[in-house]
Amino acid sequence: MKAISTTAAPAAIGPYSQAIIHGGTLYVSGQLPIDPVIGSFSSEDPAEQIRQCLANIAAIAKAAGTDMAHCLKTTVLVSDLSRFAEINAVYASFFSEPFPARATFEVSRLPKDAQVEIEAVFALPGQAGSA
Repeated sequence: MKAISTTAAPAAIGPYSQAIIHGGTLYVSGQLPIDPVIGSFSSEDPAEQIRQCLANIAAIAKAAGTDMAHCLKTTVLVSDLSRFAEINAVYASFFSEPFPARATFEVSRLPKDAQVEIEAVFALPGQAGSA
């Protein structure tokens, strides 16, 4: 296993890595909508929060040598599923077909009272078993 870390995304807020590479796969830990420049949420709007989560994921993927086009799966956690259409529109702007597999869950609470958290799994181009 190899840990991935970048200052272009927020540091882990607990005993975990931003991401881990194992074999030809990158596993990105759940990303909160923390702006790495200011160290906090830049907005309380769920659409803006998902944008920041995905920007953080993209930065980690880049540090690992991959990009959003190689995302295999995401898990999206939201505190209010009634905002799903708005959140989905922002999400779609980060990906193109074929879209990654995805699971979305409404949860009662997220760390730091975020409204969104997203984790992701990527293929690493040019590595055994990657797409």
